[in-house]
Amino acid sequence: MTAEPPGPPAPLWIDAAAVARLLSPAGAAEALAGVLAEGLDPESCPQRSALRVPAGELLLMPAASESWAGVKIAGVAPGNPARGLPRITGSYLLLDGPTLRPAALLDGAALTSLRTPAVSALAVRHLTPPDEPPHVVLFGSGPQAYGHLEALLAVREPAEVVVVARDEERAGLLAAYATRRGVPKARTGTAEDVAAADLVVCCTTARAPLFDGRLVRPGATVVAVGSHEPDARETDTALVRRAEVYVESRAAALREAGDLLVPMAEGAVGPGHIAGTLADLVAGRAPADPAAPRLFKSVGMAWEDLAVAVAVYRAARREANGGSACET
Repeated sequence: MTAEPPGPPAPLWIDAAAVARLLSPAGAAEALAGVLAEGLDPESCPQRSALRVPAGELLLMPAASESWAGVKIAGVAPGNPARGLPRITGSYLLLDGPTLRPAALLDGAALTSLRTPAVSALAVRHLTPPDEPPHVVLFGSGPQAYGHLEALLAVREPAEVVVVARDEERAGLLAAYATRRGVPKARTGTAEDVAAADLVVCCTTARAPLFDGRLVRPGATVVAVGSHEPDARETDTALVRRAEVYVESRAAALREAGDLLVPMAEGAVGPGHIAGTLADLVAGRAPADPAAPRLFKSVGMAWEDLAVAVAVYRAARREANGGSACET
């Protein structure tokens, strides 16, 4: 009697703790760089669908390659922090590409908390000098601020981190955490501290500019990740007008990036003001004007979730196989 061939492995459940354990921010950044180097075109990525619901917003973000497919269902619930719950919720379903059979279900909030800082870290790696410890101003004190601190530490060794947040106590806690993580100088500060910064990172829920863009000095880099809505922004028109602007995808930025769309609506800049994309940077096309400020505006894209989810899944399979290289 012929034995039945073994079926595919059961789908994995990868919870938040496992996502954080299995893949570092540096590993996530490498996964993103890898798919871009292999020729992935973010311009062809399906756009996210958004649905307004009583609690906030539901986002649907699908992506696929020959080997893998996946979809993230994310919730943005502004009232959750007051309940002691995360503002971002959700799950990620990873599918085998050729068969579309489920391979894993990942905690979607943890995946987002990993991939968003990894995108920023990849941009920082290409937009800032590798041999100059930067003075960093970090806007925000929530999960993305902590995630961005970890991601920055993976690609640069900051000389100083200044935390600027509406909640002074939470800002102090993040500054103390930076000290424990080995940052030589860490403190709280104000928006005016951007004048002395080499790197400014904005990861907030703000809907209006956080600082005066005229203060950003030539050659400094600003990373803005907090918004994907066309009428919300963290940076002002003065900065956008001065800066070389980089995005994940021109199409996505021109749909969703309020940091760019508001200045365009004002007539300050046009679509051609975008200097390049993350793929351009990974391919080695460096900034053209070393003296100009650089702005990297991220809105978050489904191809990024897929790339990081696959890397997490592969690490989980290696762990399940006792550390061997065998994967499904």
